[in-house]
Amino acid sequence: MSVHATARIVATRAGLPVLTSEGPLALRRTRAAGPGIRVTVVGAMSAPLGGDRLAIEAEVREGTRLTVDAAAATVALPGRFAEHACYDVRLTVGEGAELHWLPEQLISAYGSDLRMRTRVELAATARLVLREEQILGRHGEQPGTLLSRLTVHRAGRPLLDQELAHGPGAPGGWDSGAVLDGRRALGQLLLAGPEFEEKPARSRLLGETAVLTPLAGAGVLVTAVAPDALRLRRVLDAVLDEMAGEAGNEMTPPVMA
Repeated sequence: MSVHATARIVATRAGLPVLTSEGPLALRRTRAAGPGIRVTVVGAMSAPLGGDRLAIEAEVREGTRLTVDAAAATVALPGRFAEHACYDVRLTVGEGAELHWLPEQLISAYGSDLRMRTRVELAATARLVLREEQILGRHGEQPGTLLSRLTVHRAGRPLLDQELAHGPGAPGGWDSGAVLDGRRALGQLLLAGPEFEEKPARSRLLGETAVLTPLAGAGVLVTAVAPDALRLRRVLDAVLDEMAGEAGNEMTPPVMA
């Protein structure tokens, strides 16, 4: 039997009036060394499997800072059902609020078929740090099918709408020399906030396999590929540290206890 589950977070300056978990999505409030609230996603069972419908909703209300991370990677696995799995993430960040969305890697195991959709609504003075990392196949295996889409609106206007497709169910060319060229780790780091409107970043290459692109609005997107998850994380962490410095420490990465 497939699983349908939604976990929900509402963060305010007074705390977490809503923190609800369902099925494989267990949410725990954890301690952060710095300011703000931290919530960790703890996998309670193997998911997503074929046919599963999972969702996480997070709302960060005015003037609140929230960090959401994960205790372990998410592994998309084949299930007993031929139907694909769905994983939806819906994020809302209010005026003067800040969200650091920092999950662990999503691993597309051989035989799996996952559709992932992330939708973000930002107020005009909201700040966002969002990291996505996708690992195509476990060690020594081919990937499953992974289709993902990231859509971000700021003050009601589009900031980013991007779709990626990899694996045997994706259009041809995804593993060509012009795209991944045999690499199995890819990721992106999105930073948004009013400071990027006041001081836009410049487009530039970051080594041989990463690029920083200013967005038409108040944000930047870093896209990177790497041979493995460890090297991908090193690239994205280095960029986050650098961008935080350029933004005048307005978006200092959270320090975890």
